[in-house]
Amino acid sequence: MRPRSGCQDVTELPRFTFNPKEGIDNPALVITDDFESEQNPLPKLYHLRRVEGQNFGFYLQRVTEKQGLEITDVDPWSPAEHSGLKAGDRVLEVNDDYVVNMNFIKVARKIQSSGLHLFLLVLKKDDYEQAVCSGVDLKMLATAAKGGPCSRPRLCHITRHQGCGLGMTLISAEGLKGRCILSVETDGPAEKAGVTSGDRLVWMNGIMTCHLTHDSINKSLKKSADSVTVLVIDGESESCYIRRKMPILPVLAGHCNLPHSAKTMHLVKGPEGYGFLLRQEKIPDKRQTVHVLREVDKGSPAEEAGMEDGDLLLAVNGELVEFLEHDDVVKRVRKSGESVTFTTISIQGRSLFRQLGISPLFFHGEFIHQDDCVLGQAGIQTVQPQMFGDALL
Repeated sequence: MRPRSGCQDVTELPRFTFNPKEGIDNPALVITDDFESEQNPLPKLYHLRRVEGQNFGFYLQRVTEKQGLEITDVDPWSPAEHSGLKAGDRVLEVNDDYVVNMNFIKVARKIQSSGLHLFLLVLKKDDYEQAVCSGVDLKMLATAAKGGPCSRPRLCHITRHQGCGLGMTLISAEGLKGRCILSVETDGPAEKAGVTSGDRLVWMNGIMTCHLTHDSINKSLKKSADSVTVLVIDGESESCYIRRKMPILPVLAGHCNLPHSAKTMHLVKGPEGYGFLLRQEKIPDKRQTVHVLREVDKGSPAEEAGMEDGDLLLAVNGELVEFLEHDDVVKRVRKSGESVTFTTISIQGRSLFRQLGISPLFFHGEFIHQDDCVLGQAGIQTVQPQMFGDALL
């Protein structure tokens, strides 16, 4: 101990040196995990990918508000198991939408209509229960996992104008893959469809632009006939998705001016029935079958409700029927009694949404009515048709 002049005696602390190869040579300065992050663990993002005809492979339920949306079971060898989901996990977001306080049926709808890709933001069971007990704002926790606010990508359908074309140009560097910046004309077709100057072009008519060069994208835009559907996002939000290692896909988008949307019709049975024929047909040049509404009688309840010959049936009374057998669909219609609600789409609309990789019901406001208990096997249950048929309804 060495006294200092004019001061109280103090103990001189030993000096510590910093070696860039060895770090700080001071046991008192050991860096530990941040206390707050231990108290509020960040949720984890899971990306589930399935193939046509496969389910995501998990069960979801809400028992009480405090318990949240709980994954109760995960099927072996399923996309859910492959992604790392476990029974007991709690879902905070579905496809970047906060769902903790959302109606259970609406959550089920979002999952069922996600198509081939599903994004879940999840907290482990113990972390969720700890956060709830500590009064943590779960929505803020979900936002923190993203690193801050982030705008959604936008699906925009641009109709070509005879005079100004699509009303946008590509300004990225020649030969550079994956970095495509758009410039749009004021009041042009692209701007009216929801595209803004500086937007990044991510996807175009079913193709990710990261696989294309500047020249090939320009050629594709010029070759597009009357319209083109693009997925765009602003630069700041694109950086946010890149930081999260989250692919920018149509399932994450908000839509702008998409054509051929699904529609819901309510029919009340007349003296001669509903006045249309339901058929199961095979799509030309494809090994797929669809339920088609045919021979709509003039002045019938079907025509008055807005049914058109050739419309495809997606749901009956909110229940998905696209992949059911013909006889099963007929039973559901007849069981409905004197009235029925149909959700339909045109053949062009179905093709567009299949190209997007999402269900035609993805942006549709109402199509499902289920008991608010357990969501069967999350995803779209696919049943391969065994026979063709028709029924007068």
